[in-house]
Amino acid sequence: MSGADGHIPYRPLRLDEGEMRRRLDAMYDHLAERRSVRMFSPDPVPLDILETAVRIAGTAPSGANKQPWTFCIVTDPGLRSQIRKAVEEEEFKSYSERMSKRWLDDLMPLGTDHIKPFIEEAPALIIVFRRIHEKDAAAGSKYPNYYVQESCGIAVGLLLAALHEAGLSALTHTPSPMDFLARLLDRPDNERAFLNIPVGWPSDDATVPNLSRKTLDEICVHYAGPHPKSEK
Repeated sequence: MSGADGHIPYRPLRLDEGEMRRRLDAMYDHLAERRSVRMFSPDPVPLDILETAVRIAGTAPSGANKQPWTFCIVTDPGLRSQIRKAVEEEEFKSYSERMSKRWLDDLMPLGTDHIKPFIEEAPALIIVFRRIHEKDAAAGSKYPNYYVQESCGIAVGLLLAALHEAGLSALTHTPSPMDFLARLLDRPDNERAFLNIPVGWPSDDATVPNLSRKTLDEICVHYAGPHPKSEK
């Protein structure tokens, strides 16, 4: 029951330290196996599985609870073919004109180029749009969303975790600029493409780059006591 201030009680289960560690260790071991995949099986993924993953993404926190995202699930082969054509036109310009030598050098271990067969080979694309504002059609006005980029980034993180939990693979693909996605999907003018995510099972001959992740010491800094600069 909602209180007079619009709030409701929140009493999540408090775990003992042993269970906390067990759950997080298991979660880390599972998510550490997640990799970006560019070689997909054409086997179709049940639509309800993708919808549930999107529902999980939709639990993400967002600025003022505006939930400024739209997830478009694209399985139509003809539309995916159009998207691939448009993507490769933009990617060719990026690889041949826009990217710096340093950027191209950094991409070299991944073996990527402007050819993107995974857009058609993957059985589904989840294309995420960020909603920069909302419209009140009746009043003929619009009102802002807040921290849209950050909110969508958190939601996509949950989406990737959900897809991995279901045993699926995905790729975060960001052709730039991405305006053509809104045009091809006939999205409203308050939406901007954020990510194109091919989803499916890896093909039988799928490979991924032999890369490593940064260690905990490289990504975590502790401030457990008085900061040296604050001492007098």
